Amino acid sequence: MRSKAHWGYSEEFMESCRDELRVHAEEMVPLRMTVAEAEGRVVAVASLDGQLPEGELLNLFVEPDVIGKGVGRTMFQHMADTARGVGFRTMALDADPNAEPFYEAMGCVRVGVVPSGSIPGRTLNRYAFEL
Repeated sequence: MRSKAHWGYSEEFMESCRDELRVHAEEMVPLRMTVAEAEGRVVAVASLDGQLPEGELLNLFVEPDVIGKGVGRTMFQHMADTARGVGFRTMALDADPNAEPFYEAMGCVRVGVVPSGSIPGRTLNRYAFEL
C-alpha cells in the first residue's frame, strides 16, 4: 500500500485498491512470492503466477524510500529468471500508469488494455516481456 500510495493517489482510491492488493498467507507459495530485504527489512515484494507458456508478474512493489535505487530492477530480473526456470516463454503484467516507464525500460512491450480490478471504468495497460 505504501508503494502504491507513493504516486499520490487519494485515500479513497487507495481504499478501493486494498482488497485487490492484499496477499493472503495461503497465496504466497502458489504465487511464487518473493521478497527483497535490506538491512533486516523488506524493501520489495513480487509474485509470479500463470500457466505455460505465459507467466504473470503480480504485485511488484518497492518501498518508497528505495524507489530509484535498483531494487525494482533487481526484483524484475529475478522474477524473469524465475519465470524462465518454470518454463514460461513470456511474462505479462498489468501496469500502474506511474510504473509504465519502468516496465518499458525493462524491455516490456505494451500489448493491450485491461479493466482495473478495483476501480470501475479505469483501465490499465497490459505489457509483455519475452523471456
